[in-house]
Amino acid sequence: MNNPFNDLKNKVGVITGGAGVIGTALAHALGSAGVKTAILDIDLDKAKKNAGELSSLTGTKIIGLKANVLDSKSLEKAHSQIIKELGPVDFLINGAGGNAQEATTKLEELTEESFSEIEDSFFGLPPEGFEKVFSLNFLGTVIPTKVFGREMAKRKQGVILNISSMNSFKPLTRIPAYSAAKASVNNFTQWLAVHLAKTGIRVNAIAPGFFLTNQNRFLVMDKKTGDYSPRGKKIIANTPMGKFGHPDDLQGTALFLLSEMSGFITGIILPVDGGYSAFGGV
Repeated sequence: MNNPFNDLKNKVGVITGGAGVIGTALAHALGSAGVKTAILDIDLDKAKKNAGELSSLTGTKIIGLKANVLDSKSLEKAHSQIIKELGPVDFLINGAGGNAQEATTKLEELTEESFSEIEDSFFGLPPEGFEKVFSLNFLGTVIPTKVFGREMAKRKQGVILNISSMNSFKPLTRIPAYSAAKASVNNFTQWLAVHLAKTGIRVNAIAPGFFLTNQNRFLVMDKKTGDYSPRGKKIIANTPMGKFGHPDDLQGTALFLLSEMSGFITGIILPVDGGYSAFGGV
């Protein structure tokens, strides 16, 4: 891809969850802009594979490292390796996250008629499911920010970019833990932007609308037919552009928020949603 963000060239970027669908697209964008990039993921083989492919494709050094966003020690180990191989970190993209079936209700809403199925509602969700999803999305943003942001603060420069979701603004049915966690990411983004504003670090977030990922495929696709599920069809009907987003649709937004072209922007959550947030349903 052609890239006009010349100020990003030779900078160093880190993407957590970098071996996922969205993380891979963002790593591609950074590499295309000349950003030396570290793909961090709990799946080392996939991180290394993606790094090798994207490095060859973009001509920029990209490495894949194993890291658990809920484990400070694994992140610190990765940080040391990144400094050794690429240099001090300029950009952190907190991309690790996702939903889980054990934090997803089977019922969209509980009614008198469905009360016999109460275990399929919110009341049947195990606390462990909530904890898993909330920890991955919220603490999985906080902990890497502590590890990588400290050196940015000392150097008085850097950009932290969090990946939120449009359901942080309008909670979606069936996924209460994920919605709550992403709302927390928004609040943390704004809080941290104020906290670090005078250090030279900017903090923003992207809120994707509906994108097909490995984490939500079970909700929006019908395994038997290969077509959209009733929920998937509802999403399309409420997205004015009439389609799911493609991960590449996030690339320009991410590069803009990392570059000096957005040098006076901090503390925002920018929707990339095909018009979903503008549509009233009628």
